Amino acid sequence: MYTAGNRASRRVLVVRLGAMGDILHTLPAVAFLKRSCPECEITWLVEPRWRPLLDGNPTLDRVLTLQRSTLAGLLETRRQLRAMRFDAAMDFQGLLKSALSSRASGAPERIGFVSSQLREPLAAAFYTRTVSATATHVVDRNLELAAAYAGFPAAGTREFPLPDGASSAHLPAEPFVLASPLAGWASKQWPMEHYRDLAVLLRAELGLQLVLDGPPGADFSLAADAIPHYSSLPQLIYTTRRAAAVVGVDSGPLHLAAALGKPGVAIFGPTDPARNGPYGGTLRVLRTAGVETTYKRGAAIDESMRRITPAEVFAALRDSLGRRTEAGK
Repeated sequence: MYTAGNRASRRVLVVRLGAMGDILHTLPAVAFLKRSCPECEITWLVEPRWRPLLDGNPTLDRVLTLQRSTLAGLLETRRQLRAMRFDAAMDFQGLLKSALSSRASGAPERIGFVSSQLREPLAAAFYTRTVSATATHVVDRNLELAAAYAGFPAAGTREFPLPDGASSAHLPAEPFVLASPLAGWASKQWPMEHYRDLAVLLRAELGLQLVLDGPPGADFSLAADAIPHYSSLPQLIYTTRRAAAVVGVDSGPLHLAAALGKPGVAIFGPTDPARNGPYGGTLRVLRTAGVETTYKRGAAIDESMRRITPAEVFAALRDSLGRRTEAGK
């Protein structure tokens, strides 16, 4: 851990390569690091596709991208890391590729979670110091890792510094509800036809359009009553900022909405919202009672997700919008 006498010399590497939700969950820890040591130089190593999440981040001095598609790219990344002469590397990811990246930096101090808390326990072999987190939610666990380096607990507001994003011309001019139906695992998704029924309810009862966002080529044909919207990551950030409310599943776009403080509904099934749910309390979580928690990457929609009806989601969404309206008076 650093001390008051050597703060100015500290160069810290943050390793969180991906994915979207995991990077968002790391932002408060890095913001705390910068607050606790303003003189420290903080560099974040990230995969190229997620770099837009870090654009203009005031808590970072620089961002490096891990070029791992070719051997030449890997060697160049290693050269850049070594040239910066880091004092410490913090691995918030806990995979072999992230642990090896921290080792490749040449930092003499490398910090990560204990092996029992890693998805790939062997990663801990590359750390010089490990931390056993006690918190439940990933955001708070990351803050514990940062606090172990700082030498004192993380207190105060959790900060999620995010860019403005890039505008999109294909959005309704009037207020709309945004949904991002896709997730990394099919088991975490809500049936597409449920979005069709939700779109009908929103338009009939509240006069709101439902916009379905996804990458180019996403198939939203089963939700014909919703407006399809295909976006880049910067456009997704902008679209989420524009939305009156959000409906999401356990995926990056939901955690983006939570980081931006948007109201709405989070639909959960096999994964535990206490650990991976939207952070900050602005989104209401719906989960079928008694569902078994699992992090197996299921290839089909989990039955617990199917049992949450469009009517339930609409009622929770209407309540969330009503509470936001009352709070704004």
